[in-house]
Amino acid sequence: MSHSEQELDRILHAIADPTRRRILRALKEQGGCSIGKDVGLCASDIEQRIHLSQPTISHHMAILTKAGVVEAKKLGLWVWYRRNEAALRTFGRSLRKGL
Repeated sequence: MSHSEQELDRILHAIADPTRRRILRALKEQGGCSIGKDVGLCASDIEQRIHLSQPTISHHMAILTKAGVVEAKKLGLWVWYRRNEAALRTFGRSLRKGL
């Protein structure tokens, strides 16, 4: 299996879960963060929107981050998450081309 096929499989696995798709939609919302639109959302912001526990959110965020569709950045005590729009566009192109 090629590297690009492995990446595609990782992303498909990540977005196959309905909760992770809800998280991606939440991260797409503008104005959800108090410290700036480019920073993203912290785990507690995601918890409030998705209504799941912090450990569950962390589990889902790890899968999304490993798949490359979400970027994580630590600022102070908090980890901030945002969508990786470039990776999502590449994924869309790969689907159109490969299927």
